[in-house]
Amino acid sequence: MNADKEKWILLVVLSLIWGSSFILIKKSLDHFTPFQVGALRVLIAGIILMPIAISKYKLFPKKHIKWLVLAAFTGSFIPMFLFPIAEKEITSSIAGIINSMMPIFVIIVGALVWKFETTKQQVIGVFISFTGVCLLAFGGGEGTAFKIIPVLLLLLATLCYAVSTTTVKSKLMEVSSTVLSAFVFSFVLFIPSLLALSLTGFFSTFSFSQDNMTGLMFVSLLSVFGTGLAMMMNYRLLKVSTPLFASTVTLLMPIVAIAWGILDGERLTVLQFIGATIIIAGLIFLRSKPKK
Repeated sequence: MNADKEKWILLVVLSLIWGSSFILIKKSLDHFTPFQVGALRVLIAGIILMPIAISKYKLFPKKHIKWLVLAAFTGSFIPMFLFPIAEKEITSSIAGIINSMMPIFVIIVGALVWKFETTKQQVIGVFISFTGVCLLAFGGGEGTAFKIIPVLLLLLATLCYAVSTTTVKSKLMEVSSTVLSAFVFSFVLFIPSLLALSLTGFFSTFSFSQDNMTGLMFVSLLSVFGTGLAMMMNYRLLKVSTPLFASTVTLLMPIVAIAWGILDGERLTVLQFIGATIIIAGLIFLRSKPKK
């Protein structure tokens, strides 16, 4: 399969998987705390990918260990906790919409850290989308208008994703996507996630009740597809495209997230709908080719 066709297939599949992650986080929160959801999500992925990591340990990029650790924690650890914490206060639909800001942070991080070229059109697009985020934060219904804290947490998570994406593209492309995912979850993040889960009291309170098993089902789906498999595909997408194209997945994710949210009874206010539209418009603008 040629790279151009592969990148579009990966883009669509990733959009469906990651777009469904927000509703799975919401369902998991009905059974576990935000910190337990985040820790379980990483831990289960680490367990599943452990055989690959062990069998390919000789390929571990020792000379790039600092970049591997940075990419792991910013892309596959910190956001896993920030999203569940934020979704205790806002809907999964809005979480998916805010996550679409990732291309903006890719541009900012790329320009400031990796010296990627930034155009005037991209700067204007960033400003347009930021206006939409403000409407999302303050455009809730009565009694829910002020949602700045969870929005800031989601923006921080999205910034982390951008740091990880640009780091992988700049420093870790020599490692295959599957092996890289295995190293991230099984070698770098396994112990931290296990420690985080222990600190929540999970192991002392867990029982094989119907409630807990249902929660584990949702977290496992989130971990296997939305974390392990999706990160493999994302690393592969970075190999066959650019960080900015790879982040295009966040343009399609809100459509999936909103669809799941509506099916689950969520509703957007008029201001939030306008804000979501402005965010997407800004992202489309910054990606469009400038007129000559």
